[in-house]
Amino acid sequence: MEEVLRLEDLRTYFFTDEGVARAVDGVSLSAAKGSTLGLVGESGCGKSITALSIMRLVPPPQGRIVDGRIVVAGRELRSLPEVEMRDVRGRLASMIFQEPMTSLNPVFTIGSQVMEAVRVHTVMGRREAREIAVEYLAKVGIPGARQRMSQYPHQLSGGMKQRVMIAMALCLRPALLIADEPTTALDVTIQAGILKLIKEMQQETGAAVLLITHDLGVIAEVADEVAVMYAGKIVEHASCESLFYSFRHPYTEGLFKSLPGRTARGERLYTIAGAVPSALAFPTGCRFHTRCPLAIPICIDEEPPLVAVGPGHRAACWVRAGGA
Repeated sequence: MEEVLRLEDLRTYFFTDEGVARAVDGVSLSAAKGSTLGLVGESGCGKSITALSIMRLVPPPQGRIVDGRIVVAGRELRSLPEVEMRDVRGRLASMIFQEPMTSLNPVFTIGSQVMEAVRVHTVMGRREAREIAVEYLAKVGIPGARQRMSQYPHQLSGGMKQRVMIAMALCLRPALLIADEPTTALDVTIQAGILKLIKEMQQETGAAVLLITHDLGVIAEVADEVAVMYAGKIVEHASCESLFYSFRHPYTEGLFKSLPGRTARGERLYTIAGAVPSALAFPTGCRFHTRCPLAIPICIDEEPPLVAVGPGHRAACWVRAGGA
């Protein structure tokens, strides 16, 4: 299938007074036209920085993409001047940000902000742009969309603001949609509607979707492939079906065991011991070995490669994939 997104050995570091934080440290991923790639992992593992790197929105001067390639719809983005990147954002690749409360400008109406997203990238007149804005606000489930156009962000709930952000991301029908926790602020009914809308957009336009979430239920519902990220690296990558029924990395296993539905009545909810290590000082060897119940001496000393463990299934684990 035609490839829309390709990351090759992407490395994004933050240069701080305390040292170099390797937030994204050698990530390689791809997503095909019309497919959904789920990116999962705990908070702090590098998922959102990966998304910001694709859009070249890593905050300078501390944050920098230091190595790797970012290719979207055949265009290599790392080498593009900023003026060309402004055209890429929105038209070629759009992003639904994680924080709807701070992503909208408080001094402009929501209608003017959605219209601006359309007019900046097209030659449409104001009237036509307004109709597209109304159409997409209605599509994401905002009641009375035409009347809501004149409202300001402070007049909307968090869920409504999130839906406005989704409308802005979808209205230009991008080749790549990056959705960073797109349904976090929404109730279950609206969440299902938003996921359905994203799927319908894919069917209409053939867009690839990079879905970043901690919710494995959402991944099971919409993803075609899943990449599990830990401490700046991909530790497992497989089709959704293969990952859910035959996961190989101990970290992936811990994520599944932590699901509330996996806990028997009266039992305490399972948790993975410890926390994601600081990007300023990752452990040697396998970065998960300090929390892993299966760790053996080689895990402490040598970093496991991401290798094939089945058709289209790769994992980075000395015990279950590396032949240790």
